Amino acid sequence: MRDGATEVKPLKKIWMDGRFVDWNDAKIHVLTHGLHYGYSIFEGIRCFSTPDGAAIFRLDEHIERFLNSAKVYMMKLGYSRKELREACMELVRKNGVSESYIRPIAYSAYGEMGLNPLGNSISVAIASWEWGAYLGKEGADGGVRAMVSSWARIDSRALPVQAKCSANYANSALAKIEAVSAGYDEAILLNTHGVVAEGPGENIFRVKDEILSTPPASSGILRGITRDTVIEFSHDLGLKFYRNDSTREELYTSDELFFSGTAAGVAKIKEVDGRKIGAGQYPITDKIAKLYDDTVHGRNRRHSRWLAAVGA
Repeated sequence: MRDGATEVKPLKKIWMDGRFVDWNDAKIHVLTHGLHYGYSIFEGIRCFSTPDGAAIFRLDEHIERFLNSAKVYMMKLGYSRKELREACMELVRKNGVSESYIRPIAYSAYGEMGLNPLGNSISVAIASWEWGAYLGKEGADGGVRAMVSSWARIDSRALPVQAKCSANYANSALAKIEAVSAGYDEAILLNTHGVVAEGPGENIFRVKDEILSTPPASSGILRGITRDTVIEFSHDLGLKFYRNDSTREELYTSDELFFSGTAAGVAKIKEVDGRKIGAGQYPITDKIAKLYDDTVHGRNRRHSRWLAAVGA
């Protein structure tokens, strides 16, 4: 579906607190603390089919960010980097699906209720499911229609934006609902200073006069791992690249715009607020998108270190 929603079809197993359970047995209590107060952190990771079998893309970087988010929120996960990494790998093996989306999540568990979460234990789970391109194949091929949201991106003085916390995504959900209700495919959020931040679940890149740019971390974005991948690709392609702020009207006058993210991949933006972007040609975006697709599927060996082979 173009709006990113998809029916989650059951697979075989979900990892919960150190053991694999059947899909339908992965349950929590209705009074789970994290459900009520949004005190949970998560990651989104993708596994791809390659000539060498299923491989998880940039697994180590995702686990690192997961651990950093836990540190920011003072969560004691109880599992090492190695244990979490192996749990992701084993989950892919048990579910037997070579192309999947992997969702580690840690949350304050059932116990005490109230705003202070520190009296509750932390539960950790990892699920996976089959999920196509978040903004659809048309987003990758033809481009999506976006609108600048009336909702501002959350400020780092309100919530730590570099921690991937579930509470942050209420902000994203409001922007997404507004965009879809208005007939658009996706939203673009400005920060509280009125400059471009990111999409509800993606980073944004701009091309103008063959120069690639993206908002800096200081604009209140999440430092996306796919964003970092695109930046690496800009070096490979010999592009001029800058991290810099841009305004709403600079979106309109871009030669090319695209979203990047684990869920979305590299997705062209063909229109913002009813204004067509550029001439409808995406030569730089197309090069980056191809390089991304070749890399995650193991056809480009230059960045093979980013692929963690799952094995039989």
